[in-house]
Amino acid sequence: MQKRWVLKERGNPEKVAALSAELGIGPVLAELLVQRDVNTFEEAKDFFRPSLDQLHDPFLMKDMDKAVERVIKAIDNKEKILVYGDYDVDGTTAVSLVYTFLREIGHDTVDYYIPDRYSEGYGISFTGVDFAHEEGFGLVIALDCGIKAIEKIKKANEYGVDFIICDHHRPDDQLPEAVAVLDAKRPDCNYPFKELSGCGVGFKLIQAIASSKNIPFTILNKYLDLVVVSIASDIVPITGENRILAYFGLQLINQNPRPGFEAILRYSNIIRKPEGTYIISPPQTITNGNGFDDFPCIFNRELTISDMVFLVGPRINAAGRIESGRNSVKLLVCETNEEADTIAQQINDFNTTRRDLDATTTDMAMDAIKTDARLREACSTVVYHKDWHKGVIGIVASRLIETYYRPTIVLTQSNGLVTGSARSIKDFDIYDAIDECSELLEHFGGHKYAAGLSMKPENLEAFIAKFEGVVKKGLTEDMLSPEVEIDLKINLNEIGPRFYKVLKQFAPFGPGNMSPVFQTDGVIDNGYGRIVGKNHLKLTIGHHEIASPPFAAIAFQQGDHFNYISQGKPFSICYHIEENEWNNQKSIQLNIKDIKISEKEV
Repeated sequence: MQKRWVLKERGNPEKVAALSAELGIGPVLAELLVQRDVNTFEEAKDFFRPSLDQLHDPFLMKDMDKAVERVIKAIDNKEKILVYGDYDVDGTTAVSLVYTFLREIGHDTVDYYIPDRYSEGYGISFTGVDFAHEEGFGLVIALDCGIKAIEKIKKANEYGVDFIICDHHRPDDQLPEAVAVLDAKRPDCNYPFKELSGCGVGFKLIQAIASSKNIPFTILNKYLDLVVVSIASDIVPITGENRILAYFGLQLINQNPRPGFEAILRYSNIIRKPEGTYIISPPQTITNGNGFDDFPCIFNRELTISDMVFLVGPRINAAGRIESGRNSVKLLVCETNEEADTIAQQINDFNTTRRDLDATTTDMAMDAIKTDARLREACSTVVYHKDWHKGVIGIVASRLIETYYRPTIVLTQSNGLVTGSARSIKDFDIYDAIDECSELLEHFGGHKYAAGLSMKPENLEAFIAKFEGVVKKGLTEDMLSPEVEIDLKINLNEIGPRFYKVLKQFAPFGPGNMSPVFQTDGVIDNGYGRIVGKNHLKLTIGHHEIASPPFAAIAFQQGDHFNYISQGKPFSICYHIEENEWNNQKSIQLNIKDIKISEKEV
């Protein structure tokens, strides 16, 4: 699939020059900082040296005072508290965080509840409300869900069960009549940072409770590993507070992970060394953030956001996809390695089942598109099969976008409704598109790039037609070509050990602070390039006409260019700069995202 290379707008030259001089770094690094809205020495200091002191006052969030007052009342009166959360990574980490915190500060009458994906569906359910009432819970803290649960909260109020909602999804015009509704996306909420994960909102709640009860902030540090896994897995921007929380969360996972996370990594054959780096044991092939599992990766480093996304997150999610998200919470709250190992083995088995279902369903969905002319020619992809496993349809939607780059919805049948997951492409708001079809739906919710929905079976064809019309109207030609956003054009001789040492400190990388992508034109391979794995290139890159040191490079899924490159002809590359280790020797490596050959050469 042809990709568009889009060069970011250059930063203000005066700001770049001033920052370069103040920090004693080259103009390329200063330009990268200005692109990230880091314009002064003080801002650079905060960027490179995050501090938990930079976190916002949690009481700036609308209703936080009401939430804290109600929780403290429940603690003082020894009421039963139910911590309720969604079955995905964000929900289960949030539940683990609040549940463990309440127990740690001495509240024993607390339990947790994860709704069943298949019998209850997403979010607060009537079944869950009934459970809280029947079991005598006076307060329910709902995490990563609830912002649209109008009728469920009405039912809870009739029972006399109070709810505190901690959500980060977009609200409707009407909010549930809960005791408190914590959501920075509320139009009337002036909280300075709007992009917290669900677990992040839970962290702000316990931060506020701790402050009100004069509990030292340091007691909260142990929960930051849960927060970083939620940030990574829910694909929220790693800017502002999220970057601070992610920075310290990664430190914790690398230095002192909770038993549950260490067990998950062990079942990925990733073993922590005493000095805080991780290795593969025994040596094997892993999917290491590139999505390709046929190329042997050398893994001897600290864990990153990508590892949370590709190694940790899928295993936590697998429990909720295949059986029950409650298993994930059990794993994350357990206190011994022995207990964690038993649960992690079970979850690893769930993950194996999930991968098999994912592969089978993806193949079926691909076949459906290949054999249906209407689907092939449409602006959107909407595929449905009543027997597809509900737990993997979101993953399948993402995989379909890799081949058919357009807004995608994968649907199955559950409890008499057609239900599904939606995924989008850059710059297309799939939440708004689904909202335009809402009269055909029973329920929907989500974000700009991912959403869930359900409808009556008789509305399916009408929904497909209307959604296609909405997508067709909203798409532009540029949106239909995958985009590679390039930070800067540079020459290879600008890269060196000191350059990379500073570049590493831009991490943690993720949405809003992606690992910089560079473009270099007029490069050649030294003649020893080869195809490795199924279709990957292993190269040694240098400039065609400019003196520069050679750099090792790997180009995943770029083997089709081998015949041209092996002739010694020049080409252009866009790439990340990484560190590779071989035989205990570290060196800089280029991870090539795309290769372009000039049209005249083609």
